[in-house]
Amino acid sequence: MVRRKTEAVTRPAATRPGGSRARTAPAGSMPDTAADTPVEAPAAAGTLPVRPGEESWTEAEVTELRQELVSEAAALGAEIAASEEAVSGLMRDSGDGAGDDQVDAGTKNISREHELSLAANARDMLAQTERALARLTGTGFGLCESCGEPIGKARVQAFPRATLCVQCKAKQERR
Repeated sequence: MVRRKTEAVTRPAATRPGGSRARTAPAGSMPDTAADTPVEAPAAAGTLPVRPGEESWTEAEVTELRQELVSEAAALGAEIAASEEAVSGLMRDSGDGAGDDQVDAGTKNISREHELSLAANARDMLAQTERALARLTGTGFGLCESCGEPIGKARVQAFPRATLCVQCKAKQERR
């Protein structure tokens, strides 16, 4: 898969968890996302695995799933850029503490840590989303990485980034 960089990227503001609006990133500061990358056609609908008793994937369902992953990747890219911009602003303001008491300094640290946490979470979700897109166009999409059995069409439609079937995920969480 070949990635291409763009000089200026403008994206519509995406809504972040918690209801705040993400800010538009400055030109050239956007990370490469699946939305910026030309992606091969998704796997043929009939080749995607399903559990016994489930209907096969249709072309429309596969296309809808891919579009959902691409739009999610774009929204996560905008969220990462907004978080990085916010952290940059908080870092700039951290030196302006003349006259601040310990509570003010603590509040700034909490705000900075919160934004760093949001950015890290968005990066993880973006990596999972891009991996799901790569698996959708390649091999392995819809198969459990632990047992090799089909994950299940309903689970994949509800959570397209799923890499484990329900049983293996439950085992993993019990550990």
